[in-house]
Amino acid sequence: MTSVQVDKENTSEEGYERGLGSRQIQMIAIGGAIGTGLFLGAGKGISKAGPSLILAYAVAGLVIFFIMRALGELLMYRPVSGSFSEYAREFIGPFAGFVTGWTYWLFWVVTGITEVTAAAAYMTYWFDIPQWVSALIFTIILYAANLISVKLFGELEFWFSMVKVTAIIGMILICAGILTIGFSDAGDTASVTHLWSDGGFFPHGVGESLMTLQMVMFAFLAVELVGVTAGESKDPKTVLPKAINTVPWRIAVFYVGALIMILSVVPWTHFQPGVSPFVAAFEKMGLAAGAGIVNFVVLTAALSSCNSGMYSTGRMLRDLALNNQGPKLFTKLTSNGLPLVGTTFSAALMMVGVWINYQWPGKAFDYVVSFATISGMWAWIMILVSQIRYRAKADRGELPRSEFRAPGAPFTSWFALAFIGMVIVLMGIDKDARISLYCAPLWALILGVAYLVLKSRNPEAAAFKKRG
Repeated sequence: MTSVQVDKENTSEEGYERGLGSRQIQMIAIGGAIGTGLFLGAGKGISKAGPSLILAYAVAGLVIFFIMRALGELLMYRPVSGSFSEYAREFIGPFAGFVTGWTYWLFWVVTGITEVTAAAAYMTYWFDIPQWVSALIFTIILYAANLISVKLFGELEFWFSMVKVTAIIGMILICAGILTIGFSDAGDTASVTHLWSDGGFFPHGVGESLMTLQMVMFAFLAVELVGVTAGESKDPKTVLPKAINTVPWRIAVFYVGALIMILSVVPWTHFQPGVSPFVAAFEKMGLAAGAGIVNFVVLTAALSSCNSGMYSTGRMLRDLALNNQGPKLFTKLTSNGLPLVGTTFSAALMMVGVWINYQWPGKAFDYVVSFATISGMWAWIMILVSQIRYRAKADRGELPRSEFRAPGAPFTSWFALAFIGMVIVLMGIDKDARISLYCAPLWALILGVAYLVLKSRNPEAAAFKKRG
């Protein structure tokens, strides 16, 4: 294995360069949850649930905060790049770590396909070109971007996220201006009464609103990415708690606040699936240039999320390999501390997204969203179960107490687990989301057989060796 470890203060015990500073980690944490789920998926959610989608985001956001505080407690106990896979391996068992690592890797491969699909759809706003062509070009460009140092990756993600954050705040201010002083084509009709006057707050009933929860939870997938950066953060015990504590106001502003403003200016009945509600809102206002700008921003959001996916897949594969649960080839680092082999392998599989766009350009987004949701939620389940078991051991004095304890735990962790269970049941009821539940048992079977074969050939795969 080749890696540079000359400067030990700036190199983690896993061999990574600690090149991500506070400013970059904070913005990665903020921007990680602002992507396709909000900018594209919210259009379908609004058409199904109307204004009650705001409540769905608020409740789900509270659950996400519980999950992130559980992750934060684990990270302060032991900040490692393997993150939830490492914690599952330690507190549940080697098989749980194996399943979590490979499932989270698959989640980001599928999410990468999702984001490339969305980016290709956004391109049709300006150009009449097949979606698969755009998807192919974007995948190649983002792979090339991941052949850089982690410092440059962090800087690119900082500015990607800055664009998204600035745009959403700008949209909120514009909508606020329309509501207060009235301008644009929507000025005369804009009113907060749209939140309850057009068929009520639950226009299609509470049942339909509940069915949007799997789309809402998908929108929050990637908030846990900050845990993967632990091995490359300059000062994880200071930076990571600050990033996690931004979750409540992130959700309040970028999800709840943005939707309240948009649905107050433009009635929910004007939105439709497959069209970004932000782009549609500006078009209804008669601000054509604004719609074009927003379309560029959401394109940036999708590419940013895919870029993060390529970053995390290489790290997760390397963690598996270091624990004898993946090919040793994935342990190799480049001279500047990048897991090039794992990233290359993952990017190659993301090319499958190009084929999906070619075969089913209309259905591609729905297919990958449903499967990404169930695989991503597995990581959340492992975080919560690991935190519950860690807290029990820490309270008994068997392990040192974390400096960043989750408030209300373990009760908040049990509540979050119950909520995730409810979402999975709802996915089983929803015929569009049910495909992910069909795929999950097949994936579990593949992993179970693979682990048995791996264990028989390499007994060390079934042993946990604490690192970090």
